[in-house]
Amino acid sequence: MAKRISHQQSLCGIARPLDAIGDWWSLLIVRDAFDGLRRFGEFQKNLGLAKNILAARLRNLVSHGIMDLVPASDGSPHHEYVLTEKGRGLFLVLVALRQWGEDFFFEPDESHVLLVDKKTALPVRRLELRAQDGRVLGAQDTFVRSPPGRMETEEMD
Repeated sequence: MAKRISHQQSLCGIARPLDAIGDWWSLLIVRDAFDGLRRFGEFQKNLGLAKNILAARLRNLVSHGIMDLVPASDGSPHHEYVLTEKGRGLFLVLVALRQWGEDFFFEPDESHVLLVDKKTALPVRRLELRAQDGRVLGAQDTFVRSPPGRMETEEMD
């Protein structure tokens, strides 16, 4: 199996974080952490993931500062995994992925879980990308600008 390429030096804001969260298990672990799971056994039971793979993914999330390993909140000798500020910053990424998945991976009448506002119990509004002046933007309304002195082809390296 070929060694995975690191994107740590990439100028691309998509490529660089994929070293930390670029596999589906990592995002599912983060999803579960947002849902309140904290212990290794809870993640393992919910995901049905082999212990060695889960341990590797959790180590990676901790080493990238997405989760912290802390003493158990109940005072037991166990440890728990909690999202850091960096990890909590993935919430919008997960919401965007969830909304995209709901749009393209479910039939119109197929039921699925919904993300709802705790205060109103209503589904959350669709995410929108907005310009500085408030206009809604689509992909056709944006472009990626390279830093001064760098060619555009270097950007995605």
